[in-house]
Amino acid sequence: MLLKTFGWSFAVTAAGLAFAAGVWGWEAFALVAILSVLEISLSFDNAVVNASIVKKLNPFWQRIFLTIGILIAVFGMRLVFPVVIVAITAKKGPIEAVQMAMEDREKYEAMVTDAHPAIAAFGGMFLLMIFLDFIFEDREVKWFGWLESRLAKLGSVDGLSVCVALIALAVTATTVATSAHVSSGHADKSGTVLLAGVAGLITYLIVGGLSGHFEDKLEEEEEREHEEEEAAKRAGKDPSMVGLAGKAAFFMFLYLEVLDASFSFDGVIGAFAITNHIFWMALGLGIGAMYVRSLTVFLVRQGTLDDYEYLEHGAHYAIGALAAILLITVKYEIHEVITGLVGVALIAGSFWGSVLRNRRLAAEEGSEGGEDKSENQVGSGV
Repeated sequence: MLLKTFGWSFAVTAAGLAFAAGVWGWEAFALVAILSVLEISLSFDNAVVNASIVKKLNPFWQRIFLTIGILIAVFGMRLVFPVVIVAITAKKGPIEAVQMAMEDREKYEAMVTDAHPAIAAFGGMFLLMIFLDFIFEDREVKWFGWLESRLAKLGSVDGLSVCVALIALAVTATTVATSAHVSSGHADKSGTVLLAGVAGLITYLIVGGLSGHFEDKLEEEEEREHEEEEAAKRAGKDPSMVGLAGKAAFFMFLYLEVLDASFSFDGVIGAFAITNHIFWMALGLGIGAMYVRSLTVFLVRQGTLDDYEYLEHGAHYAIGALAAILLITVKYEIHEVITGLVGVALIAGSFWGSVLRNRRLAAEEGSEGGEDKSENQVGSGV
């Protein structure tokens, strides 16, 4: 089962890492591996959501999502989008940007360095909004209870995430951006950072709005699905055989693609905090996207969701750390490996915290079961 589901992901990983090490060396190998882990971790909750929706589709639409959907996810967002970002910020055509990356590495690096303040501000604001909306939301499961409970209370203030993000942007524009790192040394990029940061904020709001729109459509179709199941029961048919198809399935497919695109943004933009090498990004994010799809299939076929409750927290704290690092790198250089390891460390910590939580809950259930058994024995006179 495991090999059948993850076989293609394992093969792509081995080929991608071998190619990176053979062509660019061990630094590329390490960064591609870190990018793969980053993409998987940041999209973990996406896979869970995908699984909860895909299982409702009929077999035809499931195949559409897992074939055409992965082409859009891997080649559209993970491979093309980084090139588009570099091309727009550097004011070059996408083909010209790729040719320069292949044929004139020094000029390409200078171009990306000059474009980095805009990329960092755009990406930093987008990721910061994801992080702020997460920590200001009241959740049943809390990793750091004392901190997250207080932040959730603050989150009751409308528009707080946007206010905090704009304050962070204003501080960045008036401090590090006044002496931003460029290929020729340092220059005042305050205006560029402000404009790019606002664009990142607007992009987040648009993506969130689209996701919300399709989510509303999804709820409407789920209500219709429930009515069809009730009708199937009254007609003596098996309600489990009623799978979404036609217009309902099409809306679900669109919703899943918009949702996947929104999760892709944090992975792609977070990758810029680790490396500006578009080929390394393409390899790492492509590998990660394969695992997200495989994990979706695994969850659908197993009919269960993962029990590691804190992984979503760890991924979002990693997003917050990457947002801060991106804004800092407007002026200061931070080694890519250090940046990558910060995110991996937070995710690993959340995984270990989840393991400890599961053990504690299992121990508590065991002790309660033992007490109930003792009471029953006493009550029966044993």
